[in-house]
Amino acid sequence: MVAHGRPEAEESGMRDWTQNAGRVLGNDRTSSRQGDCMDADSRTAKGEKEAMTNAEYRAHPAISRSDLFKLTKSPQHFRYEMDHPSPKTPSLIFGAALHKWVLEPDDFESEFVVAPNVNRRTKEGRAYWEMFLADNEGKEIISEEDAAMIDEMKKSILADPTAKALLRGEHEQPYFWRDEMTGEECKCRVDSINHAHRIITDIKTAADASTEAFMRDSIKYGYDLQAYMYSDGVQVNTGKTYDFYFVVIEKTPPYAINILRADEYFKMRGGDLFRHLIGMYHICKESNDWYGLTGFSKQPNILTLPPHLLKDYKKGNESQKEENQ
Repeated sequence: MVAHGRPEAEESGMRDWTQNAGRVLGNDRTSSRQGDCMDADSRTAKGEKEAMTNAEYRAHPAISRSDLFKLTKSPQHFRYEMDHPSPKTPSLIFGAALHKWVLEPDDFESEFVVAPNVNRRTKEGRAYWEMFLADNEGKEIISEEDAAMIDEMKKSILADPTAKALLRGEHEQPYFWRDEMTGEECKCRVDSINHAHRIITDIKTAADASTEAFMRDSIKYGYDLQAYMYSDGVQVNTGKTYDFYFVVIEKTPPYAINILRADEYFKMRGGDLFRHLIGMYHICKESNDWYGLTGFSKQPNILTLPPHLLKDYKKGNESQKEENQ
C-alpha cells in the first residue's frame, strides 16, 4: 500500500495513486502463500473451479453466514436489511482491507486506496481531493493511519510460524451448495484452505484475542455458525472433512495473535443454529411472511423480570405461601 504526497502543480491524465500505498504499506507483496498451493482438482458445487470477485460473490443469490445470522433478531429485520443494505462501517472496511493485504496483496489496489494527506480546507487541497475521488471511484478509501496499522498487523501475522503455516493454501475461494433438508442454496468464501492438510483458516480481528474473550465474541457474532457452514460447504464440495481454525489478531499494539481450533461442540452448536435459521429462512420465503418480534404466531410476548431479579421474587413468593399454610 502506498500513501499520497502533496499535489503537483500540473498533472494530467490518471494519477498513480499507488505511490501513496507503497509509502505507507511498503512495497512488500509477500502473502502467506508460499508457491502456488492451489489444488487443480478443487471444485465448486457445479463441478468446476470458478474465478469470482468479491463483488460477484456477494451478488450471488445463495444465502451466506453473515446474512443468515441477521435472522437471529427477526425475519423482519433480515428482510429490511436485504432490501435496504446498510452502508459499510469503518470497522468492516478496515477488516476487508486487512484480509486483502494479507491474503491477496497483489490485488490490493483494485479494491482499496490510501487517502492522500492534503489540507481540504484549501482550494488546492479540495481540488486535489476531488481529483483523487474521481480517479478512484468504486474503491474503498482508507486513511494513512489505518494503512500503517494494517501493515503492522500483517507483519505480526506472518511473523507467527503457526499462523503463517495455517494460511498457506488457496485464498478467498467461494463454495456453493444446496441444503438437503430445505433445498436452499448456501455459499461461503473461505479465507484460506489447505487441501493437502484439510484445514480451513479464517482471519478475525478483535479488541481482545484471548481465548475466553473470543469465545464470548464467537457466540455474540455467530462465529460458531461460520465454522459449521464453512466446514459443511467444503465437505459437500470435496467429500472430505476439514478442521477449522481462527487466526485472531488484536487491533492495538503489540498486535497479539491467538490461534484457535473449533472443536466438535463449537461446530455442533453452529450446526444447531444453522438448522434453526435455515429452516426459518425457508419457511419465510415459502410463505412470504417475514414476521417481526412477535413471532410467527403474532401473539404478545410475556414481559417478566430478568433472572437475577425473578429468582428473589419467586423465593419471596414461595416463603409467603408457606407462611399462609
